[in-house]
Amino acid sequence: MAYKSLDSITISDIEALGISGDVAEKLLRDLGEIIRNYGSATSPETWTQISRRILHPNLPFSFHQMMYYGCYKDFGPDPPAWIPDPKVASLTNVGKLLERRGKEFLGDNYKNPISSFSSFQKFSVSNPEVYWRTVLDELNVLFSIPPKCILEKDTSGDNPGGNWLPGAYLNPARNCLTNGFKRRSDDIVIRWRDEGSDDLPVNTMTLLELRAQVWLAAHALSALDLEEESAIAVDMPMNVESVVIYLAIVLAGHIVVSIADSFSPREISTRLKISKAKAIFTQDVIFRGDKSIPLYRRVVDAEAPMAIVIPARGSSIRMNLRENDLSWNDFLGKARNLRGVEYIAVEKPAGAYANILFSSGTTGEPKAIPWTNISPLKSAADAWCHLDVHREDVIAWPTNLGWMMGPWLVYASLINGACMALYNGSPLGPAFAKFVQDAEVTVLGVIPSIVRTWQNSNSTSGYDWSRIRCFGSTGEASNVDEYLWLMGRAHYKPVIEYCGGTEIGGSFITGSLLQPQSLAAFSTAAMGCKLFILGEDGNPLPPSASGVGELALCPHMFGASSTLLNGNHYKVYFKGMPTFQGQILRRHGDLFERTSKGYYRAHGRADDTMNLGGIKVGSIEIERVCNSVDDSVLETAAIGVPPPSGGPEQLVIAVVFKSPELPNHDLSLLKKSFNSEIQKKLNPLFKVSSVVTLPSLPRTATNKVMRRVLRQRLSQNGLNSKL
Repeated sequence: MAYKSLDSITISDIEALGISGDVAEKLLRDLGEIIRNYGSATSPETWTQISRRILHPNLPFSFHQMMYYGCYKDFGPDPPAWIPDPKVASLTNVGKLLERRGKEFLGDNYKNPISSFSSFQKFSVSNPEVYWRTVLDELNVLFSIPPKCILEKDTSGDNPGGNWLPGAYLNPARNCLTNGFKRRSDDIVIRWRDEGSDDLPVNTMTLLELRAQVWLAAHALSALDLEEESAIAVDMPMNVESVVIYLAIVLAGHIVVSIADSFSPREISTRLKISKAKAIFTQDVIFRGDKSIPLYRRVVDAEAPMAIVIPARGSSIRMNLRENDLSWNDFLGKARNLRGVEYIAVEKPAGAYANILFSSGTTGEPKAIPWTNISPLKSAADAWCHLDVHREDVIAWPTNLGWMMGPWLVYASLINGACMALYNGSPLGPAFAKFVQDAEVTVLGVIPSIVRTWQNSNSTSGYDWSRIRCFGSTGEASNVDEYLWLMGRAHYKPVIEYCGGTEIGGSFITGSLLQPQSLAAFSTAAMGCKLFILGEDGNPLPPSASGVGELALCPHMFGASSTLLNGNHYKVYFKGMPTFQGQILRRHGDLFERTSKGYYRAHGRADDTMNLGGIKVGSIEIERVCNSVDDSVLETAAIGVPPPSGGPEQLVIAVVFKSPELPNHDLSLLKKSFNSEIQKKLNPLFKVSSVVTLPSLPRTATNKVMRRVLRQRLSQNGLNSKL
């Protein structure tokens, strides 16, 4: 859609969007005042004034789009949707640190927190000893034995990532439960609500109460006579009980095995066998609306070891347990005489395992990725630096302990002295939006498909999200218009894109509240990380060059994995990779673009790259164009399919419509529209061969589109209009 420049917009243009005459007149009058003071176009300051003074969630989103695209009509790529305010920037965690020690770190090159942030990021890579000691001090991390140094580099080549915090002993759960200098015992550290209780007040738990419950559960674990450092699985929703259990396992020196509550018995069994779990915590059932999902039955069918079963509602379990299994009450009863007695944390080496997590495993056995005691510190440090988490913050991030963002949320909130907000139910509807309001959430994590559902169903309407300071986004590549809509729900607070992986313990690329943020784009490598985009020859592009290629990482990353339980870590992440300044680079597998303005954009997995007429292009790049072609389209997947008789890949677009119950759409017309926009915005040589429809896209449990599954189906079934 073509948008007018701001100074050519009329009252009738605004009224055509469904805005009444009186309101339209005032909006145009306010817009005119901003234009007189800040200019009519291409100015980030003009957009900032519009977003703060004119736009609000009750105005039609089409008006938000009119303002945004009208302001940046001639700006070019990567217009900033949010720019930092210098006064606010100086109050962020990093801003305050740089105000105190910027000249010490950067010398005379230091100017101010905003203009010097990129230099500070480079400093964090070149001076890990100084940077990580500083951040660990800022986080008030407690070591029973401090490290000899921050990083010992491996000169033998066996462990390219090096040895972090050698000699140190610590317990991450203890660090979550300590008062420190950031909080008091009566500070609220968890807010939660169960689905179906949406009109009741939000439940709360103080640090003192959480600590007492974790101590009791840890004492009960010790009464089970498990071997030291036993692997203990957690297969539960992300609720208060699962957080208590998670922390208790780590506090007692055992190793958490993370299993998502959506898994089948077969998937549960695979993970239990790989990790050699000695016990499992689970729930009798999961309630979602009127549905009851038998979680304990899945665990039994997986032939799990001893299970401790928590009732979903009430105090009793309404089913028979296996002979050696325990109810939650009976389990805690083993420590009834120790209620209120402190559990002395088991301190372990920095490199000892604390958590075993798994890749999604869509193409075979999942990789079993151990988190060491350092990984939680990486999660907390990312939150401190990039999402600016403070003691006063309330963080909500719909997730599960089976995926890295579950443990990440525990450590990112508690080690930073903040409060986590947990909604025990579906995050897709108005009930979750109300919880965000009622829990007074200040940092809200999302994945793009959730945002797409909120926007399509108008789930957030009528709820006040003005307390949100920033959003975080992870899981998959995002969409400009969807995230413009999201920002508008909270009066244009920034979206910090956050991309990493289970094997990273956090992010390698993200954003910052000290940098302008462009929609669906990353503004910086994560602190302590150096990124490389590999060119056609497999070697890194020059540092400032724009281009698209497979992403590689500097091997030295605080908190990143160095082993796999069921694979050769060196072979998976380093073998065959190029070197840079004598260091072998670490493989990640994502396709990334560095833009001409220095932003980064994700284009999906490198194996989702297509070759169309001799030109490489990522699926995400095509999908961004196709998703905005027609208002009836909810989402698309672009797949390159080789013809049965051989020859160049053919571009197929799989489409999910917002309202599949409507009469059949004209796919030939949609195909023409796709071709027109792709050829205009990407490359005139690209051509859509076929359009097929789906009720939904196949996804992993972490919500990533499984394009390889679609490619296989299309190759087998041919290019039918429906799959």
